[in-house]
Amino acid sequence: MADPFDAALDLLRRLPPSSTQQNLSNLISLRPDLEEDLLSSVDVALTSKRCKKTGRDFLCCDYNRDGTSYRSPWSNEFEPPIEPEDAADLIPGGRVRRMEEAVNAGVDVYRELYYEGGVSSAYLWALDEGFAGVVLFKKTAAGVGKGGWDSIHVLEVTEAAGKRSAHYKLTSTVILDLGLSSAAVDSLELAGNLTRQTQSDLQLGLRDSEVEQSHVVNIGRMVEDMETRMRNLLQEVYFGKAKDVVGDLRSIQPLSEVGREREAHKDVINKMGR
Repeated sequence: MADPFDAALDLLRRLPPSSTQQNLSNLISLRPDLEEDLLSSVDVALTSKRCKKTGRDFLCCDYNRDGTSYRSPWSNEFEPPIEPEDAADLIPGGRVRRMEEAVNAGVDVYRELYYEGGVSSAYLWALDEGFAGVVLFKKTAAGVGKGGWDSIHVLEVTEAAGKRSAHYKLTSTVILDLGLSSAAVDSLELAGNLTRQTQSDLQLGLRDSEVEQSHVVNIGRMVEDMETRMRNLLQEVYFGKAKDVVGDLRSIQPLSEVGREREAHKDVINKMGR
C-alpha cells in the first residue's frame, strides 16, 4: 500500500497548479496528521499580513509560522502573540537579527527596482555551523489580464571556523499564475512552478565587523542572479514552447514552407558541425 504522504504529493502534482492551495487544504482536512509534512513540502502562493506595530505588509510562509501565528520581519514579533517561552526559541537575536534587518532593507530596494510594487520579506535563523533563511517576493496584477508571481528563495550558509569564506546553498522556486478573461478569448489560464538550486563558496570581509555585511551582499547577489536566470527560463519554457505548439497547429506560413526552412536550418547546422 502506498505511503499516504507520497500519495498526497503525487496527487498534487497531477492537479491544476492554480488550485494547489485549495487542493492542499482539502487534503489536510482529509488527513490532518499530514498537515505539518505537507505544509513544509508543498510550495503554494504566498499570503501577506499587515504588521500591527509598524503598519507594513509582510509575507507568510512555513518558515515564519508557529501554529496560526506569523512573525513580522519588521517588528520581530509574532501576530497574534505566542507564549513567551516559545517566542524565545523562534525569534532571532544578535548577529542573525542584525543580518535579517539588513537583508530586508536590501530586498525592499530590489523589489522596488524590479517589481515596482508587491511585497518582500526575509527571515533568518541560527544553525550550529552558520545560519539559514528565506527571501520572499510576491507581486499580483488584476484586471482583464490577471497575474501572480511568487518567489521563494531558501538558503543555507555554512561558516568554516578560522576561514574568511562561507558555503552558500540556495534553492529557489518561482510560482507563476497568468490569466486572461475577455469577450475576444473568453478565458485563458497558464500556471505552474519552476525550482532550481545552486551552491557557491564566497569570500567574507577581513575584519569581524565586515563579516555580517559580506553575508548580506553575497545573499543579495545570489538571489538576484537566480531570479534573473529563472525569469529567462520561464519565458523560454512557458511562452517559447506555447508559441512553438501554436505554430505547429496553425502556422502563418504554409506548413510545407516551414518544414523546408527547418530542414535547411538543420542542414546548415550539420555542415557547421563537420
